[in-house]
Amino acid sequence: MTENKISFSKIFQYFLMILVAVIMFFPFIWIFSSSLKSVLQINQYPPSIIPKDPKWGNYTVILGDPVFWKFVRNTIILILGNTVGTILSSSFVAYPLARMNFRGKNFIFGLIIATMMVPAITLITPQYLMFSSFGWLDTLLPMIVPAFFAYPYNVFLFRQFFRSIPMSIDEAANIDGCNRLEVFVKILLPLSKSIVITIGVLSAVFWWNELLQPLIYVNNNEWKTLTIGMMTRYRYFGSSLNIVAWDLLMACATIMIIPPIILYLTGSKYLVEGIKTSGMKD
Repeated sequence: MTENKISFSKIFQYFLMILVAVIMFFPFIWIFSSSLKSVLQINQYPPSIIPKDPKWGNYTVILGDPVFWKFVRNTIILILGNTVGTILSSSFVAYPLARMNFRGKNFIFGLIIATMMVPAITLITPQYLMFSSFGWLDTLLPMIVPAFFAYPYNVFLFRQFFRSIPMSIDEAANIDGCNRLEVFVKILLPLSKSIVITIGVLSAVFWWNELLQPLIYVNNNEWKTLTIGMMTRYRYFGSSLNIVAWDLLMACATIMIIPPIILYLTGSKYLVEGIKTSGMKD
């Protein structure tokens, strides 16, 4: 009886996991399926998941489009600028908060954490006006430069990770003649590989998928990123025709899904380790 109960319990668990997996992956399956159809097949009713005549040429059109690669270039520049900026600035701000003792340290850290409670959407208007006065609109600068001033959440992650490293390491380095900057650059950062990769992956995926800020700050085709470029690039035009090219759009969306998946798969070990370790010590 017990064995039957255990077997039934396991079967039910597997059934639930498969059901949840199907629900979660269905949008991706639908996007991939639609990328192999024509616009007529996508709009037909009732819809079908399996395309009757797979149109792999949709991917040829996307990958052969030089404007698509311009969007990719802009997105990569945005990701690299933000990833490098946020890792450098956040780690530099977190270091004294985690490894030094000075008056007001906890108060400063509290202020940094408090800024996380301010909704980002409320900052859009003042930031837009400020960047407009700088002449930065229609460039990537409004989205890259702020990363060099440390994002609060990343400061929190770095601080918590630095606090999990024994202080005896700093003391031993000081005895060997290292100053604080050398301890930070030569010892702490190399030991923080997991949190650096974690923040790098999270930052890269966020900016790869970000839509709101590029939509607000960039209006010219020269510096559009993939998220807004694909919205405006792939349309069918004619004398009385102006419709979205859903087949090309879905092919582009399928291609866009691949890099984040690769990043998560290659960095999953460090993601778990970095998040877990950064919460070990408060």
